[in-house]
Amino acid sequence: MSFPKIILIRHGETDWNAEARLQGQQDIPLNAKGRDQSRQAGRALLNLLGPAGLGDENLRWFCSPLLRTRETLDLAREAASLPSGGYSFDDRLKELTFGEWEGLTWPEVQERSPVAANWREGDKWNFVPPGGESYKMLADRVRPWIEELTGDTIVTTHGGVARVLLSELTGMDRQRAALEPIWQGRLLVFQNTKWTWAG
Repeated sequence: MSFPKIILIRHGETDWNAEARLQGQQDIPLNAKGRDQSRQAGRALLNLLGPAGLGDENLRWFCSPLLRTRETLDLAREAASLPSGGYSFDDRLKELTFGEWEGLTWPEVQERSPVAANWREGDKWNFVPPGGESYKMLADRVRPWIEELTGDTIVTTHGGVARVLLSELTGMDRQRAALEPIWQGRLLVFQNTKWTWAG
């Protein structure tokens, strides 16, 4: 199955990212570095598509409703000389939730729940944290959004959603996709079952 081109912006850094805390669906704002990364992503968009491409009325813009993604997209659009707004929120684009583990660092998880932590490290795609979601569950949530796309799309979302798209759109092995680093301040471009970084 073919899909339109998708340009993904991962939200910029938050203090919880800097502290390596499991963020999940907690609504944490960007920090100063994250705001700079968001502007960098906007400039990369402008370089990639040009003013005419960004102004294409057929180009759809989507955003996770969490604060860090909203801030990222607003700053990126400003850096690309685009007006505020102009995008749609979709709850399906939220990060996977880590449930009871949200706010903890991985060493803290390992100390509190060593068996569960070991299980997740062995099967990151399928493991469900207590009260949380697995990547498989996230994929089931995101897949209908992908299938509804009708044209080229820019989406501002999270690392987990990006990994799901790597699996769903390119056929990347799921366990590898769950481990793939997703950079902040750069663009992840999906087209014709291929993926590349820009910016």
